[in-house]
Amino acid sequence: MKTWIGLLVIVALLSGCQLFETSTSSEEVEIVEVVDGDTIRIKWQGDNKLVRYLLIDTPETNHPRLGKQPFGEEAKALNEELLKNASVSIEFDIGERYDDYGRLLAYVYADGERVQDQLVAAGVARVAYVYPPNTRYLDELEEAQKLAKGQQLGVWAYDYYVTDRGFDAASYDLQESDNPECTIKGNINRQGEKIYHVPEGRYYSQTNPEEWFCSERQARDAGFRKSGQ
Repeated sequence: MKTWIGLLVIVALLSGCQLFETSTSSEEVEIVEVVDGDTIRIKWQGDNKLVRYLLIDTPETNHPRLGKQPFGEEAKALNEELLKNASVSIEFDIGERYDDYGRLLAYVYADGERVQDQLVAAGVARVAYVYPPNTRYLDELEEAQKLAKGQQLGVWAYDYYVTDRGFDAASYDLQESDNPECTIKGNINRQGEKIYHVPEGRYYSQTNPEEWFCSERQARDAGFRKSGQ
């Protein structure tokens, strides 16, 4: 009997520890500025703080290197609309609360509805920057993304625009051009080598092309060799 009581006590203590470790905190905040689709500035604990939305990424609107990317303005506009005149709160996950740039990492709610889910569902955001243990709502977001992708909404309407590393504006521009079938990327590396990448290639999504080709023969005739991967 004493053994069972002891085990029950241990289970209760362990359960209590688990609940403590996985608890989250949330609170209402005041919006100061909508920076872009996945970043806002708020008043929090007496200071102005940048908040980076957990688990999503939207195209850039004014990046120093990438500039303005397709659907960046649409993502920002939807973010602004969702937060406008709403009661806004943030919720932390159980991991790090700050990123390497000093921004708060949080889930953001407008009138009780999580903004991340709505941006992903509208096709203006991708699920990204998944760093455990900050993954509380990952399943819900991935399901929303699956639906948006299946319906080819927003960023998903353009093949190869969404990549594991972000958004490839060159692929978008190509599909909006007069030659959408020319999908082979020609790149010149730092050693001056001319290399072309086909869509199924390992480095295709992260390659910024100097030239586009409609066939591998065209690329070879221009002096480019095929990437080994």
